[in-house]
Amino acid sequence: MTKSEIPTTTVNFSQSGASTTSDERGMREMQARAYDKRGYQYLLIKSPPASGKSRALMFIALDKLYVQKIGKAIVVVPERSIGSSFANTDLKTYGFDYDFVVEPKWNLCNAPGADEKRANKSTVKAVGEFLDSDDRILICTHATFRFAFEELGVEAFDDCLIAIDEFHHVSMSEDNVLGRQLAEIITHGKVHVVAMTGSYFRGDAVPVLSPGDEEKFETVTYTYYEQLNGYEYLKSLSLSYNFYSGKYLDAIPEVLDPNLKTILHIPNVNARESTKDKIKEAEEIMGMLGTWRGKDPDTGFHLIEAKDGRIIKVADLVEDERDREQVMSSLKDPRTNKDKDWVDIIIALGMAKEGFDWIWCEHALTVGYRSSLTEIVQIIGRTTRDAPGKTHARFTNLIAEPDASEGVVTDAINDTLKAIAASLLMEQVLIPNFKFTPKQPIEQAVAQEGFDYGEDGYDPSGNNIGVRQGDQAEFHIEIRGLKEPTTDEGKRVCEEDIKELVAAVLQDKPTVEQALFNLDAIPEETTVVRTMNIVRQRYPNLPPEDQEAARQRVVAAMNMMEMAQKGRKSLEEEGVDITVNTQLLDGIRKYATDVRDLDVDLIDSINPFQSAYSILSKTMDEKTLRQLQTVITNKKLSIPYEEARQLALRARKFRQERGRSPLASSSDSWERKMAEGVAALARHAMKNPQ
Repeated sequence: MTKSEIPTTTVNFSQSGASTTSDERGMREMQARAYDKRGYQYLLIKSPPASGKSRALMFIALDKLYVQKIGKAIVVVPERSIGSSFANTDLKTYGFDYDFVVEPKWNLCNAPGADEKRANKSTVKAVGEFLDSDDRILICTHATFRFAFEELGVEAFDDCLIAIDEFHHVSMSEDNVLGRQLAEIITHGKVHVVAMTGSYFRGDAVPVLSPGDEEKFETVTYTYYEQLNGYEYLKSLSLSYNFYSGKYLDAIPEVLDPNLKTILHIPNVNARESTKDKIKEAEEIMGMLGTWRGKDPDTGFHLIEAKDGRIIKVADLVEDERDREQVMSSLKDPRTNKDKDWVDIIIALGMAKEGFDWIWCEHALTVGYRSSLTEIVQIIGRTTRDAPGKTHARFTNLIAEPDASEGVVTDAINDTLKAIAASLLMEQVLIPNFKFTPKQPIEQAVAQEGFDYGEDGYDPSGNNIGVRQGDQAEFHIEIRGLKEPTTDEGKRVCEEDIKELVAAVLQDKPTVEQALFNLDAIPEETTVVRTMNIVRQRYPNLPPEDQEAARQRVVAAMNMMEMAQKGRKSLEEEGVDITVNTQLLDGIRKYATDVRDLDVDLIDSINPFQSAYSILSKTMDEKTLRQLQTVITNKKLSIPYEEARQLALRARKFRQERGRSPLASSSDSWERKMAEGVAALARHAMKNPQ
C-alpha cells in the first residue's frame, strides 16, 4: 500500500492559445522563432515537448537545402519510433514554399533490423549510398550515424546539415561517441548543425557541450512557461510522489485510475523495486484493471473488461519483441492522436518516453527512481500535450519508502533524493525565466534598460514589486549587491544557462544530501560553497567575478521559488484569491514584504531545499527521518581543498567588511564555517606545500 504522498507542485496555465496558433507560413510561435535564426551554421533549439521542434527542423532544413544550397540533410534521432515525427509532410498547403519529402528507402528508422543501440551493416552502408545519391534527406538513429561516421570519416559529411534530435544524449564525456564526433564536426567546420532538445541538461554532471563549442551555437529558447501558457485546452499540471511499502504491485490500484489515459512505466528488471519478471508484472497490472477478453488482432492491444463493462485497450510494450513490434506499429498509427478511444493505457519499461507523441495522455505513472532528471522531465513531457477536452495532466512517481527497521534505509536515499530533485527541477522548468539585475537608482535603470520600473524602482502597472514581465516571459528582479558579469561569455552564461546550472546543483547528490539531511548544515554551505564549486567545474575558464555572478543568479533563481511557495501558502491561509498570471509574483511579494530590500546576503542565507525538507518531515515517520540524517551526517568528511578555498575567500571578504577574521567560537554558524575553512586550507597547504 502507499504510505504517504508528497504533494509537490500544481501549476496553472492561462490558456491563451498563443503557442498552438500558426502564422501565414504555417509556423507556430516557437517554429517562427527558430526559423528566424536559420542562417546560422550552428543552431541550438531549447524547446519543450509538443512545441513543434520536428516541424521547426523541417522548415529550417528545407531552407538550408533550397535557399542556402546546402547539399544534404541528415536527421539523427535516438529511437526508431521518433523517426515517424519526420514523415513526409505537406507544408505548401499551410503557406510554406516547399514540402518535406523523404524517400522511403532513406528513412532508415523503418529498415528491418534497425536498432536504437546498435547499427546493422545495411543501415550503415545505406548512409554511404545516400551521400553518393542525388536525394536530399535521410533519417536515421544516433547509433546508425555514429557507426557511419566512424566508417566514412568527417569529410564525407561536408556540405551537409546534421540535425541531432534529443540533443541531451550528447555530452563532453570521453565515453560519449556522438559527443566526440560532434566536437570533430565543429573543429572541421564544413558541416551545418541543428541541435534540438526539450531538456538541455543530462542525468549526470557532464555538460552537453564544452564552453568553447557552445559559444559557436546560436541559441533559440522557448520555455515551458511560454508553451504551456499558450495552450488552448490544458490548464493545469500536478506532480506528486507516493511512497509505498512492500511490493509496488500492491500499491498500483491506489494510484492507477483506469478512467485516465495513462502511460505506466514499470521498473527496470535490475531495479530493487522489480520482481525480476517484467512479463508477469504487466500481466498482474492488467488483471487489476478487469477481466482479459483477448487481443485485438489488428492492433495487438489487450482488451480488458472493467467492472463497469467498459473495454479498456492496453498497449503492452513490455511483452516479447515479436508482439511488441505490432503494438509499436499501432501506436505510430495516425489514429493514435486523432481518435481518443484508440488506446487507453500504455504499459512500458524503456519505451514511450522522449519523442513519443500521444496527445491524449493525462497521467504519467512511473514506478521507482529514474536514472536521471532528464528522463523524468521527458516522461512528464508525455502528458503536456494539448488536446480537446484535456484540462489537467499529472505525473506520479511511486517510490519505495525507506524502512528504518530493516537496517537498509540507505538503499532508499537515492530514490528519495531523485524525487525531491525532480520536483524542484520541474518547478524551475515550469516557471518564467528570472532576469536578475543589480539594485540601482531608477535614472540609471531607465538609461541602461530602456524601460521604466516606475516610482521607487517598481513596475509601473502598480504591482509595487521590482519586477517586469518581458516579451519572452521573463521576470526582472533587482537585487542589492548582485555582481554583473564582465565578459561576453559570462553574460551569456548568466542570461542563458542559469536553469542548466540549477539542474546541475539538483543533480549533485552530496549537495542535496547535506542540504536535506545533515543536521549541522547551514544554508551557505549549499548556496555559497557547493554551488560555486559546481559553477567552477562547469565553467573553469570564466574569471572569478563572472563565476560569482553566475553563482548568485543560480541561488537567486532557486530561492525565488522558496519565497514564492512560502508567500503563496501564507496568502492561501489568509483566504486571498491568487490568479494564474500573478501567483508567482504574489508569493514572492508576500514573503519579501519589501522587495526593495532583497540583497545577495539575504538570498544566500535561505536554504533552497527547506520546503522539500518540510514535506519530508510530514511524510516520513520521525525514526526514519532521523536515521537518514544520521547516515548523511556520519558521511561528512574533512573539508576538501576546493571547498576550503571558497570558504577562505569568503573569510577574506568577511575580514575586509568587518575588520576582523571569522571566529571559530562565534555563535553565527556561517562565521564558524568560514573559520573552519581557513583552518582546513592551512592544513591542505601544510600537506602540499608549493
